Amino acid sequence: MEKIRKELCKYGKLILEKNLAAGPGGNISAREGDFVYLSPSGFSLDEILPEQWVKIHLKTGKQYGELKPTCEISMHLGCYIERPDIRAVIHTHPPITLGLVSAGITLKPFYPDFVAILGSEIPLVDYVVPAGEEIRQAVVEQVRKHNVVLLKNHGAVSVGETLREAFTRAWMTEETAKMQATGMALGKIRYFTKKEIKEIENLKAEDYRKMLLKKMK
Repeated sequence: MEKIRKELCKYGKLILEKNLAAGPGGNISAREGDFVYLSPSGFSLDEILPEQWVKIHLKTGKQYGELKPTCEISMHLGCYIERPDIRAVIHTHPPITLGLVSAGITLKPFYPDFVAILGSEIPLVDYVVPAGEEIRQAVVEQVRKHNVVLLKNHGAVSVGETLREAFTRAWMTEETAKMQATGMALGKIRYFTKKEIKEIENLKAEDYRKMLLKKMK
């Protein structure tokens, strides 16, 4: 329990350091057994103390402690229930990504790391009201087959088997948005073909890197 709380503090700070959220924006969680630890509502992610992460029993919904969890609690729990392999959920408000997706522009694979870490595609969900069942259903539907989901006029959600993996996906999503926006401003980007995507998916060299992301560190 102490280890996972420290991990959450570490990645909460990194999210703000990498400009993936600002102020009290964004929320993260991690699962350990039948318990989920969520960021408390109203806190900047870099100021949360280890003991302030809100503990919730995944099956019963019982809350431990007095702090109120993030308003996106239903979305987080929905991801864990839908996919038992998920051990971390990170919801960010990355500025470049948010600008692109709110303009209706999806992120597409055009370099190897995109395919290897983010997947062959990242779905874009139309705007839904935050903090309720509507956003839970919209995100969970896409999380069934994807590890990153873009939310129009809202932000992004990334999941992983570890906080490290979920954070890497969140960070790379914003870096991809920067590269794609630059390419679109300067000319026409050559996106990968289905054949090229499949070739990268089959690279054994990528298996090792992906394996490392699944290790807590």
